[in-house]
Amino acid sequence: MGEEREAEVAETALAEVMAELAGLEDPKTRAVNAKHGDDHAVNLSKLRALAKRLKTQQELAYQLWETGDSAARLLATLICRPKAFERDELDVMVRQAHTPKVHDWLVNYVVKKNPHAEELRLAWSTDPDPVVASAGWALTTERVAKKSEGLDLAGLLDVIEAEMKDAPARLQWAMNHCLAQIGIAHAEHRARAIDIGERLAVLKDYPTPPGCTSPFAPVWITEMVRRQHGK
Repeated sequence: MGEEREAEVAETALAEVMAELAGLEDPKTRAVNAKHGDDHAVNLSKLRALAKRLKTQQELAYQLWETGDSAARLLATLICRPKAFERDELDVMVRQAHTPKVHDWLVNYVVKKNPHAEELRLAWSTDPDPVVASAGWALTTERVAKKSEGLDLAGLLDVIEAEMKDAPARLQWAMNHCLAQIGIAHAEHRARAIDIGERLAVLKDYPTPPGCTSPFAPVWITEMVRRQHGK
């Protein structure tokens, strides 16, 4: 009876949270998100407030993810215990993360904090699925910035130089971020990173709002280095 009661409570909790998420949906938010390839209709500030109230609940996080609903999956990434997931679980989840925001939050809020992150980075970076590969490159960019020991930075630049120009959009964006981070964080590779960016011209004409830094690697690198040196 005890296990049955726990299951009933869990189902009730899931139903209540899903109902609350439905109540937070806003057609205008959905329309804006749709332009970026996302299909959820919940304001992210309200989603974060809900997560703060729920606190960490790993079992509920699993259940929310399994609904397949994007808002529920975003909430799951905020209330889960990142270190609790097994390697194979995260591999399945990254392949299920079909929208950009769910993918980004899963990688940034969960995978990066998981003990299997390095193993997954190596496996994903060469995955035939470009979205999965983009997750591998996001993890590589994290290492370039925070723990570059052992990374073959020149080798990464070789791959970027050879493959970024013709890569699918999500993968191209992730590789470009890695290129910029190498140039920003590692002065000895900066000139080459800028040169690769100039020659490939990836995201050179990307529309950038006033006050924001262009994702075009040469501009991005130059601006971030300038800020670091206070010039």
